[in-house]
Amino acid sequence: MKNNKALTLIIIITCINLLLWTTSKNTKDGSVVDIDFENYLAASWESGLADSPIYATMLGDKRFNKEIVSNSADEIEKRKLEAIDSYAEFKAFNIEDLSEGNKLNYMILDQDFRHAVESNKYPSHFMNLNQRGGIQSFYETGSRMVFSSYQDYKDWLIRLNKYSSNVKNANDNYKKGLELGYTQPKHITTYVLEQIESMVAAEISNNPYLKVFKEASLEVITEEQKNELVLEAKELIENSLNPAYSDLAKFLRNEYIPNSRNSIGLKDVPNGSEWYEYLARYHTTTNLTPDEIHEIGLKEIKRIRSEMEEIIASVKWDGDFNSFLNFLRTDKRFYYDNAEDLFDAYLIMSKKIDPLLPMIFKDFQKAPYGVTEIPMESAPYTTTAYYNSPSKGRPGYYYVNLYKPESRPKYEIPVLSVHEAVPGHHFQISIAQEMENVPEFRKHQSFTSFVEGWALYSEELGEHMGLYDDPYDKFGQLTYDMWRAIRLVVDTGMHYKDWTRDDAINLFVNNTAKSILDIENEVDRYIAWPGQALAYKIGQLKILELRTKAETELGEKYDIKDFHYEVLKRGSVPLSVLETYINEWIESEK
Repeated sequence: MKNNKALTLIIIITCINLLLWTTSKNTKDGSVVDIDFENYLAASWESGLADSPIYATMLGDKRFNKEIVSNSADEIEKRKLEAIDSYAEFKAFNIEDLSEGNKLNYMILDQDFRHAVESNKYPSHFMNLNQRGGIQSFYETGSRMVFSSYQDYKDWLIRLNKYSSNVKNANDNYKKGLELGYTQPKHITTYVLEQIESMVAAEISNNPYLKVFKEASLEVITEEQKNELVLEAKELIENSLNPAYSDLAKFLRNEYIPNSRNSIGLKDVPNGSEWYEYLARYHTTTNLTPDEIHEIGLKEIKRIRSEMEEIIASVKWDGDFNSFLNFLRTDKRFYYDNAEDLFDAYLIMSKKIDPLLPMIFKDFQKAPYGVTEIPMESAPYTTTAYYNSPSKGRPGYYYVNLYKPESRPKYEIPVLSVHEAVPGHHFQISIAQEMENVPEFRKHQSFTSFVEGWALYSEELGEHMGLYDDPYDKFGQLTYDMWRAIRLVVDTGMHYKDWTRDDAINLFVNNTAKSILDIENEVDRYIAWPGQALAYKIGQLKILELRTKAETELGEKYDIKDFHYEVLKRGSVPLSVLETYINEWIESEK
């Protein structure tokens, strides 16, 4: 899973002011129109960085280092109106007047704008309380930034001081949401409350917001400066952040949780079913309905289950499917008993995969990546692993969960590593960031169905690299494929139909070898984040469909390296756009 909190272009384009227009923009002279359009793209990117200052910092642009994005109701409403105005001005360009390269840029922007405007109908700021990266976890943002000077640390202190206002604004937003019937389920908010209360109750010296300053490198600042920063940060936490979080916790405990809903589906908030239909379209970049996605999931579960049964037969297991799953969950041979050995295993696997990539690729990323642990403050509540992309002066990072190592099976390590690192997220995202002769926004564009679809597709590529020669490792890969198929069923089931949390958990338990802890965390993730989990399997299936078509139609001319080059060379694009370009490539190869 890519948990890169860097903002997508949708957020950037909703803040565009605008821009550089000339009277020649409607001419049929493509070169003149293209120049105008490219000026527009460049100006939009610059304006978007100013309006997305955290994202700018993560890209290495420090011009807005003291700023954050306000979550006040007035600012949210202002951004909605700006999105509508910006889209109207964007549509003054005629796609038919543009070059082929700019037609692709136009199609991508047009889809982003349409989704941004449509999303205005749904008050997501009432519903962003969640246990994974919510208002209580802003400190994680600091751990993803590069601090190369004393001023960088001072700027982060200024941002943290401003962020206390965002905590207060969130309190106001959730109060309004409660009045209007927009709340998260009780048990999701209970997780958030536990996190906030734990953070506020801790000694100031152990507060996660202090970590950036305590770990500041003496190669960057002096010891005196470090001590000064730590002291200032402690005062800020004690006088600003903790009081704001305490007020929020009090509201959640005494008012929000007692009066929020017991149900888990988005369909149970006002206009919730329509909202979920939009989220399904947005995350998959298709027009598939929730019902259609549910059926695709059921078919995939049946197919993958058959492959799992073949593995069980191959190891001559004397028992049924459920007893084999129980064996995998409980036999100590499949687990490490300490975090250090588990972490070393992830490191070793990453090094093993790197030299295998030339077997199936001809173009490679330049950016390095590292393996690091998920912060222990959030580890109990989050998934097995996630990835954060590289930026100027900072490599990409594959984050692994070391909490309760006895619950994290060895046979998941190969499949997780190809998904999060290479040839999955790090490989694909770095290649996109390193594209040349494209507008800047294209390097950072992120359509979930493409990015996560590619990462899930990469899991299958482990087969081509010989990573699953051990039948248990292969079963681990099938478990992860099953996991994403089940997502289609449980996400639509919980948010669009009448599934309970137990229904979702039981479908996982009966079809995968994942631990109960992982299963519960995953189901709670889908509850808190409707629709996002649909993108993985839908994207994977489209890429596999296109690969099969290329193999069939090209015959001896087919080379998997060429196919992968064509899929990745344009960066992240909607699935419909990917299909168009792959079909054109197949015809040209013929």
